[in-house]
Amino acid sequence: MRHIMVLNPKGGSGKTTLATNLAAYYASEGQQVVLADFDPQASSMDWLARRDESRPEIRGLAGYEEGLQGVGQPDMVFIDAPAGVRGPELTELLRKVETVLIPVLPSPVDMEASTRFIQELRNNARYGKVKAALVGNRVRDHTRITASLYRFLENQRVPYIGALRDTQNYVRAFDRGIGVWEMAPYMSYQDWQQWDPIIEWLDSARSRP
Repeated sequence: MRHIMVLNPKGGSGKTTLATNLAAYYASEGQQVVLADFDPQASSMDWLARRDESRPEIRGLAGYEEGLQGVGQPDMVFIDAPAGVRGPELTELLRKVETVLIPVLPSPVDMEASTRFIQELRNNARYGKVKAALVGNRVRDHTRITASLYRFLENQRVPYIGALRDTQNYVRAFDRGIGVWEMAPYMSYQDWQQWDPIIEWLDSARSRP
């Protein structure tokens, strides 16, 4: 059983986008998937409530109320972490997982906040027992701020494994309770390509402690 958490203490960084799309991908691949929402805003649970029963099953868990109690023995558990996680709360969340994905937006505020968080994560006693990676989110190519984001991601002491474009496809997918690979290919093939290196890393031994 894999436990993968999407984590960044800054709100609005795209944690739910990553968690829901990963859950949808692995469910579509025939894996038994649990999506555990540890954020009291419950955005992942809202997404799951929109999901049609005809889609590959994803079981939801309100982690903000009960942690991982009753999670059972699925193949994959994806944890959508809350904003503002620091100190002992961060340590406790890291005890639950083997892999951490950190989404970062192309803005000076987000990059500064991520710099501080990456340092705190690396200083945490649990850091050696998890594997972490960075994902750029809502990027717009051929802009100065995106170029700055790529430089930032490549210069961190945490692997940078991919970036996702800024597109309404993620808004449309959320509204329907689906992942981008459950959309028509003519709409989302570019997004599929951007997810390839992220999925490849998660499926490799490099993503496991």
